[in-house]
Amino acid sequence: MAQKGVQLDQETFSCSICLDLLKDPVTIPCGHSYCMNCIKSHWDDKDEKETHSCPQCRQSFTPRPVLLKNTMLAVLVEELKKTGLQAAPADHCYAGAEDVACDFCTVRKLKAYKSCLQCLASYCEKHLQPHYDVAPLKKHKLVEPSKKLQENICSRHDEVMKIFCRTDQQLICSLCSVDEHKGHDTVSAVAERAERQRELEGSRQNIQQRIQDREKDVKLLQQQAEAINLSADKAVEDSEKIFTELIRLLEKRSSDVEQQVRSRQKSEVSRVKELQEELEQEITELKRKDAELKKLSHTEDHNQFLHNYPSLSPLSQPTSSIHICPLSCFEDVTAAVSEVRDKLQDVLREKWTNVSLTGTEVDVLLPQPEPEPKSRAGFLKYSRDITLDPNTVNTQLLLSQGNRKATFTSQHQSYSSHRYRFTNWPQVLSRESLTGRCYWEVERRVRGVHVAVSYKNIRRAGRSDECGFGRNDKSWALSCKENSYTFWYNNVQTRVSGPLSSRVGVYLDHSAGILSFYSVSETMTLLHRVQTTFTQPLYAGLCFYYGASYFHIDLSQFKKSETF
Repeated sequence: MAQKGVQLDQETFSCSICLDLLKDPVTIPCGHSYCMNCIKSHWDDKDEKETHSCPQCRQSFTPRPVLLKNTMLAVLVEELKKTGLQAAPADHCYAGAEDVACDFCTVRKLKAYKSCLQCLASYCEKHLQPHYDVAPLKKHKLVEPSKKLQENICSRHDEVMKIFCRTDQQLICSLCSVDEHKGHDTVSAVAERAERQRELEGSRQNIQQRIQDREKDVKLLQQQAEAINLSADKAVEDSEKIFTELIRLLEKRSSDVEQQVRSRQKSEVSRVKELQEELEQEITELKRKDAELKKLSHTEDHNQFLHNYPSLSPLSQPTSSIHICPLSCFEDVTAAVSEVRDKLQDVLREKWTNVSLTGTEVDVLLPQPEPEPKSRAGFLKYSRDITLDPNTVNTQLLLSQGNRKATFTSQHQSYSSHRYRFTNWPQVLSRESLTGRCYWEVERRVRGVHVAVSYKNIRRAGRSDECGFGRNDKSWALSCKENSYTFWYNNVQTRVSGPLSSRVGVYLDHSAGILSFYSVSETMTLLHRVQTTFTQPLYAGLCFYYGASYFHIDLSQFKKSETF
């Protein structure tokens, strides 16, 4: 409660102009008090007027009051200063270069809290208070602080512009409506804002729906990426296991071969050693026998020689001859292993190609637009009933056949004024908006015409490029002359080649951002395709060259179907 009392004292003894404690306080006849310099400066700025008013209650005084220092207030302010309390706002409350400043602060301007569309001024919280207290000011429209309030003032009549001219597509004041805009299609700015707000909401809904669709696509891609990572990790893990098993199998086969070779080696060596021992024993016996015979041969006594000779033991049968073959007993093993190696390499080469091809292609299921039909019958599945809107047709065009045919005339038609009518360009838009996938054909006769699509918010009044199909970023047009085609967008023209025909087919896939023009005769030939992003519903459009004859949209023979 004590703090609230201090705050009350600060506000009570503060100047509503500078928002600081009163300096040389003066009280004017209405009872409000100000710093002497603040109120003098305020009135000096208005000195050219005969009357002077209170900045707070707006009470007027004639003549200008004489200012005298209020000594009682001065004493109270001095006592308040002794307490060390100040009523000055914090630094962050003052307006910077980028802020909207209060128009009524005279010394150091505070940030504006609100702007008034009737006063065309911005106020801090202190100076805004009369808009909450004074009955006439309570009806004023307060908005967020704005630096563009002066844009609401008519440069010719210095009045607030509260009227919108639909003919010229601009804001005007009440004097303009009875002057140069007399007879134009005019409505209040509030009414025009309400209608454009509805169009804006429709565009936002379209954009938000596309955002939701793309967010779903992003989520699907994230899931696809996770699935790819999981699949790749599993493939690597499984491959490592398979190759590990294969390596173990080869190692086991290598060990088996080694064991078999060593076993055979041991057997063969043992057999060779047995034969070697037998031969060595035979050699020993032969050497002994040779020694006996040698000794007998040296006996000199003939009788003794003859007596001992019969007693010699006969020689044993010799061992079979040993034939040593070239050392190739293990070459069959090497050959067999080599054959296994070659076959394994062949298998790996053959199967590895399949493994590589399988691993290099990963399907990412991106949302793809449905492909365009290949035949006229396919296009006709997306045909639309299209009529021309009489509220948009230029006065030099005459509609007939249930608003499905337009003819260029030299005489102006007496159409009523309408804000959607093209005032200068000989153009017309369809009544139906086009979304999803749809197809229509335009039959033209004699001279040139633009076959177009356009957003609804294309400008209608005037001769500028903002109104012409293909001359701005709100429309796309194929110019069909007697002997050539030209595509127009944003005032840039592109030459188009293709067979000339009196019938042009238009295919639109709004969500995919595809717009295609075809020459239609016995066959269909693509003339030009646009790939972009459409942010609003589209409307079929037609624009004549001056002096052209007529053309009409003929869908009577089409098979009707729903628009997808």
